[in-house]
Amino acid sequence: METSKTVAISAETTVDLTPDLLAAYDIHTMPFQILLGEECRNDGEVTSQEIIAFVDRTKVLPRTAAPNVEAYTAYFSALVETYGSVVHFCLSKEMSGAYNNACLAAKTLENVYVIDSRTLSTGIALLTIYAAKLAATGLDAKEVAEKAAARVPAVQASFALKRVDYLYKGGRCSALALFGANLMKICPQIIVKDGQMIAGKKYRGSFDKVVDAYCKDTLAAFSTPDLEEGFVTLSTADPEVIEIAVRHMKEAGFRHVHVTYAGGTITSHCGENCLGILYLNDGPSK
Repeated sequence: METSKTVAISAETTVDLTPDLLAAYDIHTMPFQILLGEECRNDGEVTSQEIIAFVDRTKVLPRTAAPNVEAYTAYFSALVETYGSVVHFCLSKEMSGAYNNACLAAKTLENVYVIDSRTLSTGIALLTIYAAKLAATGLDAKEVAEKAAARVPAVQASFALKRVDYLYKGGRCSALALFGANLMKICPQIIVKDGQMIAGKKYRGSFDKVVDAYCKDTLAAFSTPDLEEGFVTLSTADPEVIEIAVRHMKEAGFRHVHVTYAGGTITSHCGENCLGILYLNDGPSK
């Protein structure tokens, strides 16, 4: 698509967009840091498989870190010099210090607008794509930021999870919940609500059956989708499991269904066999 030359659309690498989609919408990314033991690497340079192999080998999660204020300042300054203004979307402030650091940096600059996405992964991507489309129409950065921020509550971000041990290691799941999930072979639905991850429905069975039920339940519960863009986003999953989710999205009427993989930061917190469908749930009422 034709992009604006005066508004840079930006997010952290937790946006989990493919290189092709980043290029198509001219979306810029600021990397989180991932510490694999003593080794520090940029998010976007570490695959889900590397994260999972590290955890299997060491029994500990990688540590993740948001960019600091100085890094955001340099990053925003470069974008302002090229574009003139920036609209930047942050990982939910309940999950990270990214939003606070980005806001502190933006205060030292002009024409930089920072938005708390209140979500994660391709939930953020949905907002950045919407903002990119707005910017391409010629709206200025302030107008783009206001319209995009108004859609934040509409983001439907959730996923089905085969194992909860990563959430336990990361402090987002109690030992009792971990024990119960393992004992009963429960696969939970995790919903992002008010910027935080909360437990939804509980499923049992093979992961393909879990994903099938999860997709049906999610599309029924969040039943007024904007059908223009939808995502199937995963850390790992068998091809037939991915196809189940894609089929549900296409049958629901989504015109563009993008399959993307979670980056290192998101995988560090959710682990393997994690798959979600994400979309903006502010379409016309049925």
